[in-house]
Amino acid sequence: MPGFELFGDLERKEVNDVLNNGVLMRYGFDGMRNGHWKAKELELELQNTFQSKHVQLVSSGTAAVSVALAAAGVGAGDEVIMPTFTFVASFEAIMMLGATPILVDIDDTLGLSPEAVEKAITPKTKAIMVVQMCGSMANMDALETISNKHNILLIEDACQAIGGTYNGKPLGSIGDLGCFSFDFVKTITCGEGGAVITNNKEYYINADHYSDHGHDHVGNDRGAETHPFLGYNFRISELHAAVGLAQVRRLPKFLEIQKRNLNILQAALQEIPEVTFRTIPKGGEESGAFFNFFLPDLEIVNKVTKAFQENGIDAFWNYYNNSWHYIREWHHLKDLKSLYPISAELIKGLEYLKTKDFSKSDHYISRNISCLIKLSWTEEEVHDRANKMADIIKSVVLNK
Repeated sequence: MPGFELFGDLERKEVNDVLNNGVLMRYGFDGMRNGHWKAKELELELQNTFQSKHVQLVSSGTAAVSVALAAAGVGAGDEVIMPTFTFVASFEAIMMLGATPILVDIDDTLGLSPEAVEKAITPKTKAIMVVQMCGSMANMDALETISNKHNILLIEDACQAIGGTYNGKPLGSIGDLGCFSFDFVKTITCGEGGAVITNNKEYYINADHYSDHGHDHVGNDRGAETHPFLGYNFRISELHAAVGLAQVRRLPKFLEIQKRNLNILQAALQEIPEVTFRTIPKGGEESGAFFNFFLPDLEIVNKVTKAFQENGIDAFWNYYNNSWHYIREWHHLKDLKSLYPISAELIKGLEYLKTKDFSKSDHYISRNISCLIKLSWTEEEVHDRANKMADIIKSVVLNK
């Protein structure tokens, strides 16, 4: 991760096909295309990759979450349970539809705590949004059981975990709908792009129409299409889809590299008593996009990350004070700083954020270091990095 590290002739060939025929839009202009339909081709590839009956490409991962929620009927008056550790797009997408995000604690998987989810369910709960952060997964069996028990949607955001699996199923394919991002720093990239996957035909049709202003896409005369319902423009372009088409065909190789690098890093740290690793639920296999480990406390984490920086080790994060991915610094959410008026119902629904205790999440996030795994590293570079990391951690712990 990310796929742009290995751009090459395959990506150039697919993009040049689009430039040569001159049709950059995914819909219409049939006679000019010379048989090139990159978005449609990519959707078919993703159906096979994610073992899903239906795929709808969209313009981003954020768009994917927004479209998935809308396609399943989530809107004003509904509550959507989501984790404290995710990307800001999670609550942005929920609030854009007028629904209320209900943040709950994570556990040692770095994903939603099933116990916290169960406690948060109310008569207004419409969906559980599980976010598969940093290349791995939450306890999906438990979360599926909860969603089935209460007859609520399970929406799976696998934007950071492309290629991970759970009980043999690709992450993203387990929930009622799955969401992916193909932005510039994902394992496979379109530059900007995303996808919604589902086995539910009604949700797919809704996603297809909603992401293109409500167009029904019946026939090949775009001007004659009808609009069954309101929609927005979340379309992907043929240029972006062309890049993704080449990238998805390279995914098996990307995953092989990621997992090799992950295994090298983990092997170097696993003999250090003070280092523990996130829990991977039984039946789960990481994508290898990130290497995550825990240290005893935040003080040691701060010393280790400072030493990493001083010794040239890059691409790692402790998310405790990160304003993109963790609740502690989401002041724009907690203070409801919005350019547009927010409904009184939503304001009331978010009052809990002023007093809610997320110390259980703090316990895991404060002690976590998450390292991006690059595709461009040679095996020798990974071994060197792993040894440096191990030596630094041992030194910090010894001198504490």
